[in-house]
Amino acid sequence: MKVGVNVAVNSDTGDIGAFAKKAEELGFQSLWMAEHPIIPVQTTSKYGGTPDGSIPESMSDMADPFISLAIASATTSKIMLGTSICLVPEHNPLVQAKQIAALDFHSGGRFIFGIGTGWLREETEIMGGDFDHRWTQAREAVEAMKEMWTKDEAEFHGHYYDFPKVRVFPKPVQKPHPPVFLGGAATNVFKRVVTYGDGWMPVRATPDSVRAGRASLDELADAAGRDPKSIQILIYGASSRDEIKQMEDAGADMATVRLASTAPGEAISGLEKLAKEMLG
Repeated sequence: MKVGVNVAVNSDTGDIGAFAKKAEELGFQSLWMAEHPIIPVQTTSKYGGTPDGSIPESMSDMADPFISLAIASATTSKIMLGTSICLVPEHNPLVQAKQIAALDFHSGGRFIFGIGTGWLREETEIMGGDFDHRWTQAREAVEAMKEMWTKDEAEFHGHYYDFPKVRVFPKPVQKPHPPVFLGGAATNVFKRVVTYGDGWMPVRATPDSVRAGRASLDELADAAGRDPKSIQILIYGASSRDEIKQMEDAGADMATVRLASTAPGEAISGLEKLAKEMLG
């Protein structure tokens, strides 16, 4: 099982380059960072991770994952670099296609595009997204980006994004493009993964849910004429080595574990402790 580490990069984070280098040296296969560009001061949306639905203050203090991963790429050579997740409807796909291609190009083909659409209506709408149809918008954005990543002259004509032929270089190193992993456990997530994704990233998964997800993905892939092995499952936020083994037995290919703090004086020692506990 490939095991990566997900970290919260914020105002208290120390040298992310040194941290990434250490993560690679310790044997972590991947490094993942989340995203919230902004958090509205006033919102009626409820967060499912707290008993009263309140939004943790930490969500308003997240560094841009693409800049942080770019810094990490400069001090490493093997570790994969992923977003967990990027809120696709909050980005312009022409700008983001360039951004991702540059990161993949300069890192030597090490980027994994973990995507989602978010749960915070006010954030999505302030950033220009269509919250009620955010997955439809996300699919269009990804399809538009794939055109730009794979063609010398790319055009796209959809509901949300419409542009004539454009040239966008450099291209990503990974061919045909960096892998796209979809987060979430919505009703249609497996159909979406098979249609335009390369992996599924469940949160708060159980071995049973992974086993069922693997079966659904395999069935849908067969029906669509895709090789089921071309679709990977990444467990987000495993809590023990035993859990990682159970998830592997259930059909998962990758897992991430969470580092408690990236603050100076805590990050490296915490990473060493996590590696000792989680890596075989």
